[in-house]
Amino acid sequence: MTTDVRGSTVDGIVRRSARRTPERTALRYADRTWTYAELDAAVSTAAAELVACGLEDGDRVAAYGHNSDVYLIAFLACARAGLVHVPVNQNLTGDDLAYILEDSGSALVLADPGLAHRVPAGVAVRPLRDAEGSLLAALGTPRPFDTGRDARDVVQFLYTSGTTALPKGAMMTHRALVHEYVSAITALDLEESDRPVHSLPLYHSAQMHVFLLPYLAVGAENVIIDGPDAKTVFDLVEAGRADSLFATPTVWIGLSNHPDFATRDLGGLRKAYYGASVMPVPVLERLRERLPGLAFYNCFGQSEIGPLATVLGPDEHEGRMDSCGRPVLFVEAKVVDGNGDEVPDGTAGEVVYRSPQLCEGYWHRAAETREAFRDGWFRSGDLAVRDHEGYFTIVDRVKDVINSGGVLVASRQVEDALYTHPGVAEAAVVGLPDDRWIEAVTAVVVPRGEVTEEELLAHARDKLAHFKAPKRVLFVDELPRNASGKILKRELRDRFGAFTPSADPRSA
Repeated sequence: MTTDVRGSTVDGIVRRSARRTPERTALRYADRTWTYAELDAAVSTAAAELVACGLEDGDRVAAYGHNSDVYLIAFLACARAGLVHVPVNQNLTGDDLAYILEDSGSALVLADPGLAHRVPAGVAVRPLRDAEGSLLAALGTPRPFDTGRDARDVVQFLYTSGTTALPKGAMMTHRALVHEYVSAITALDLEESDRPVHSLPLYHSAQMHVFLLPYLAVGAENVIIDGPDAKTVFDLVEAGRADSLFATPTVWIGLSNHPDFATRDLGGLRKAYYGASVMPVPVLERLRERLPGLAFYNCFGQSEIGPLATVLGPDEHEGRMDSCGRPVLFVEAKVVDGNGDEVPDGTAGEVVYRSPQLCEGYWHRAAETREAFRDGWFRSGDLAVRDHEGYFTIVDRVKDVINSGGVLVASRQVEDALYTHPGVAEAAVVGLPDDRWIEAVTAVVVPRGEVTEEELLAHARDKLAHFKAPKRVLFVDELPRNASGKILKRELRDRFGAFTPSADPRSA
């Protein structure tokens, strides 16, 4: 195959950085360190190894492992070898895991040894690391590999979060992801001198495509850790090895609630990124009060757009703390009604996108692809309001809006009101079937300390119009979430749809 000299590929990002700064440290994980030249050579070796296994152009390769350096190398090797990478949540088991592998038609699963036993019988498995014959072990014998790829080739299936239906594989091309990397670099002020720590799962598109790959593109020194452990993050910041962190609101809540958060020296943290789900405004205000010199960026988007669509920068938060910002460099967005007509600023409607970052459609889902891509725009499923300055505020998912007595209620506003009560650690608001209200506004709360339903109902009525206030509060030990930290409201609706006041929701 002849390399397209006009195109840019995902693996080409690392190759260019290796040519520019070969001896600069690219990556640290555990006790292993890779320069850019070493990382690029490892990608070629892994690509040659995968092809030697008998894999051919377009074959799907599932990645089923925890965070590591070799997880990243495997993705880049698939990109270089013309294979389609399928990242899989390492928490999936049973039917959920089998569904992704079968739907994608994966010919091989690259798995951590501790997870390999979960892979259904009949599917080929090769260990990623820490085992004989692993991909990591093969990197000890360098092998050249220099097959050119076309930027229009599909390089990854990003499976949607599945918050409202079964996950679908969004087909991402090299071209789409490289455009998204440029958007991320410009909107998030990513620089070679930054010292980012990557703690969220690399199978999720936000950590991989909004931060790790763009940071490799600019030549930064990256640290990958196993997960968002508060002590590890605090230690890295205090040691001067990390000054940039992306985390979901759930993780930021956990960090801010950690006993050491108030006492550790976190002044070296310069850039804080949040996204993947809605950040409660009261939580953001607490973080900003504790770390006044920290620059906060709100990142918003979805798998199908690579996933970054809009950003609210640190100098844009004042007066619009609930906004997700304005579209990034390669994204055009507008708000439309049910007929696809643009609505006036200040009016709620569905966000639609046009962008070279968008996926090619859904794998083996022609009908869903046609439904999502209509009239030259991609339907996001997000309900939002745009103001006269071009800032977007997400009101809800279209499917999560509550019809209470014929009046539409956005769950986010109710959740923000609940978060202002000190007895609320986490909250999710859903509509549950009700004979009188059609859907009763219902709060599902993870409590902090002692708090009663009556207290929270009264607090909400103080903050909200009467029709928006919850009719009920259910207490749970934890909220169900997907891999990206988004609350699975469909599970809450299924779980509590037949709830009666005499039942204990914690045992439902």
